[in-house]
Amino acid sequence: MIKVFKDMIGRKVAIHFPPQRIISLVPSQTELLYKIGLGDRIVGKTMYCVHTNSESNIAAKVGGTKSVKFDLINALKPDLIICNQEENTLEIVETLAQKYPVWISDVNDLESALQMIEDIGNITDKSVESLTLINIIKSEFLKIKNKTKKKCVYLIWRKPYMTVGSDTFIHNMLQYAGFENSIIKTRYPELKIQEIIDLNPDVILLSTEPYPFKQKHIAELEEFMPNTKILVVDGEMFSWYGSRLVNSPQYFKTLQTQ
Repeated sequence: MIKVFKDMIGRKVAIHFPPQRIISLVPSQTELLYKIGLGDRIVGKTMYCVHTNSESNIAAKVGGTKSVKFDLINALKPDLIICNQEENTLEIVETLAQKYPVWISDVNDLESALQMIEDIGNITDKSVESLTLINIIKSEFLKIKNKTKKKCVYLIWRKPYMTVGSDTFIHNMLQYAGFENSIIKTRYPELKIQEIIDLNPDVILLSTEPYPFKQKHIAELEEFMPNTKILVVDGEMFSWYGSRLVNSPQYFKTLQTQ
């Protein structure tokens, strides 16, 4: 049976329902698929889709989020490919959409993340499981107590330093975590060290992804800002917008005590 769904950027996608051979090109959404019980239907994933379960052994690695092996994808004969507007390139999406149903998510805050979870449940015949997960996530986020927010700069890259703007999912998570993002620019601007100094944040957060910041990198910034608190934080808790959201609130609460 063919059903037509709208994806999160308004495209109509005709899907053989329920899909049986799914490829996910978005790590956080791959984790979600396993969480709602679709492990036996995932035939392909990216090399970055590392948080799965024992069923993940049946899924082939089809490349990364920005570069995929089209010949391998063709061999897998998917009946649904799940992408994301930000994580995957327009070229990948357009090339795959010529042959396969490609459903695209667009997530910028908690509300749209929950909508994405609901939508994926609907297009895969796992709506009950998705709604159950949504209710758990909502319950966990309600447990976060609002406190005075500390001004912060959240760094995602080194050489050059890059941060997150006010229109990103991470920006929204920072608010829940008790931080006020000092960056008013959009997307992922570069920052020079003097710009960070001039912002005079209370806290600098060094994300473990996409650049793998570690404790040794704290000293580089302490040289310029000895009185600023600098923390290495789990980037997945701030940027993975699937089932990982169940754990994010508790992690945010631990950061508030540091």
